[in-house]
Amino acid sequence: MHRFKDKTVIVTGAGSGIGAATARRFADEGANIVLVGRTREKLETVAKDLPSAATVAADVGTAEDVETVAKEARDRFGGIDILVNNAGVVSGGRVDEVAPEDWNEVIRIDLTGVYLMSRAVAKDLEARGGSVVNVSSVSGTGGDWGMMAYNAAKGGVTNMTRAMALDAKRSGVRVNAVCPSMTATDMSKGLRDQPELLETFTGRIPLGRAAEPEEVASVIAFLASDDARFVNGVNLAVDGGLSASNGQPDMA
Repeated sequence: MHRFKDKTVIVTGAGSGIGAATARRFADEGANIVLVGRTREKLETVAKDLPSAATVAADVGTAEDVETVAKEARDRFGGIDILVNNAGVVSGGRVDEVAPEDWNEVIRIDLTGVYLMSRAVAKDLEARGGSVVNVSSVSGTGGDWGMMAYNAAKGGVTNMTRAMALDAKRSGVRVNAVCPSMTATDMSKGLRDQPELLETFTGRIPLGRAAEPEEVASVIAFLASDDARFVNGVNLAVDGGLSASNGQPDMA
């Protein structure tokens, strides 16, 4: 299957986890990949196994850096067809515990980064009838205990996805998001290394486990593809059934 033959895809946060799995999935289906992240060595490790890839060390929360990413994609591959906004950081704490600098960093990367990258490539996508897939979270559809900054950022991404889809009317550009639950990435490793805490989390997921990055990547690829050509403005849960619950305890 080569749904993305000769398409150019920018993937942010591509050095590991969902971003790396997404880059590999698109490459397997024929795409040129522009891998973006803050650590060049990680990007190059992923890129070496891809047939057509460029790496750009950049901070998506910095306007100058995202313009460099867009220019590299144009110069290397002639244009941009798909943007996957995956870069993100996490910081815990209640409102009275989160330091202003930590709040600002989470919002800057997780939310402002989506805005800046989308803004930088908007004209390219419009010219080519492209697609944006944002990586939000189940934390962007409901609250968590002690995760206020992350909830705020991902909630912003969730509603930004809807607003961008509306604003792109008749341009041919579609904007959607995935909302994963806990995924087996470096970001969740500390949690997954604690058996009792892991059991608490997975006990709420009907499928009984964390997602694999490749499972999220496959949904991202679907949303970006022509298979989803009438899907627009959707925040699609990739959560093993977590969001099917109304929050009451399991008494079965």
